[in-house]
Amino acid sequence: MAGATTRTVAVIGGGIAGLSAAWELSGTPDPGVEVIVFEEEDTFGGKLRTGSFGGRPVELGPDAFVARRPEALALCGELGLSRELVAPGVRGASVWARGRLRPLPEGLALGVPTRLGPLARSGICSPAGLVAPALDLLAPLRRGSGPSRGPSSGPVVDRAVGEVVRRHLGAEVTNRLAAPLIGGIHAGSVETMSAAAVFPALLEADGRGGSLMRALGATLAPGGGVGPLPGESAPVFLSVRGGFGRLVETLVGALRERKVDLRPATPVRSLCRVDDGDKQRWRIGTDGAEVDVDGVVIALPARPAGRLLRAHDASLADTLDSVRYSSVAIVTMGYDSGAIGHPLDGTGFLVSRSAGGRADPLVTACTWLSSKWPELRRDGEVLLRASVGRDGDERCRSLADDELVTRCVAELGVMMGVRRPPHEALVSRWPEAFPQYDVGHLDRVHAMETAAGRLPSLALAGAALHGVGIPACIGSGRRAARAVVAAGAP
Repeated sequence: MAGATTRTVAVIGGGIAGLSAAWELSGTPDPGVEVIVFEEEDTFGGKLRTGSFGGRPVELGPDAFVARRPEALALCGELGLSRELVAPGVRGASVWARGRLRPLPEGLALGVPTRLGPLARSGICSPAGLVAPALDLLAPLRRGSGPSRGPSSGPVVDRAVGEVVRRHLGAEVTNRLAAPLIGGIHAGSVETMSAAAVFPALLEADGRGGSLMRALGATLAPGGGVGPLPGESAPVFLSVRGGFGRLVETLVGALRERKVDLRPATPVRSLCRVDDGDKQRWRIGTDGAEVDVDGVVIALPARPAGRLLRAHDASLADTLDSVRYSSVAIVTMGYDSGAIGHPLDGTGFLVSRSAGGRADPLVTACTWLSSKWPELRRDGEVLLRASVGRDGDERCRSLADDELVTRCVAELGVMMGVRRPPHEALVSRWPEAFPQYDVGHLDRVHAMETAAGRLPSLALAGAALHGVGIPACIGSGRRAARAVVAAGAP
């Protein structure tokens, strides 16, 4: 458009949310947008990081995204990577419960059973633990009077996932299914985790009253649970051939082609408002330099974002500071196939909690990488990926690398017959990596986004808001970019 004025927008944070915001901004039609991305680390991508292990690419962070959400699929399509998406070569997972690995039963909605028969046959619950699910199925299904609704069947009141599941289905289902599956996604505890944020269908089913299992089964759309439904052929999870490092490299390359100013190893130290005639702009302060911009997307973890915003809105900064984080580590191990005593005929297994705290196993999950991903398979070799760390368990931060490996090997020896130490091991640490979506999370997010929206041409993005998965973070960045563009439109 003739005479259009180009605006400059800064993206603070070069993880997948920030890179996605830059991608959205750089594709804005006239009047165009000049984009600068500031990243503290010397590489982009945040937790999307691929390393080399035994001559093969392995993920040091997440190893898949949920295929049913559209955001990652759309971005890969725009980057020309659609044909490079790969699905796991096997299906089926187990849980360590009652002293052995037990296949997850059919009919799970996330970690909540909707059918009694498969649950009983799985052996995950003891006979006594099946009483509560059986009684739940006997309760009549009725609408509008459940305990999760406010007065006069008003808005649904948020509850902890564990509270809802335990009240209907008992402690064993909660601890042995909901905790490792739902809690494992966030490295968190279902005892404090917001059902409204992570599993709204659970609250809806609870709000109907009567049987949670029947109501949840009726509420979820086909394919809404964990794993495929019987006869379902579409993949549930996807990755990029060669690792998510390829996605990051392709996205960074495409941003450079769009003339985005990428600045790695450039931490932002300050964010100030400045008057520029009849409009307000933002001044980005880095080590030894200042840049004035028209808009800002802050794609940082909650606490660093709060530090930048405290001078502008102390209440917003306090809310950001209130978001708790848990730390995790990933231990990748290579073995000769003869060192494993359990058949690796699925994607891996989750570990149920026992008494809580230090009485729990250190390992929270184990992925059988060389079974799950066909491109990692080699005759006579096995790759395992053990996950450690969750909310309330910071042992992964205090143990040295060799201690972590030793503890994982010992626990996997009991769980799946690992007979000796690996011939190669790699520890990847992610301190304060997972934001915890405590009860009331959506109200806090609404308050954050409302307060940020009152600041001129500024928006928030990242895992602390509407989801920790790759698609959610991509969507968060792109929404924040659109909000900043809309705020600056004439």
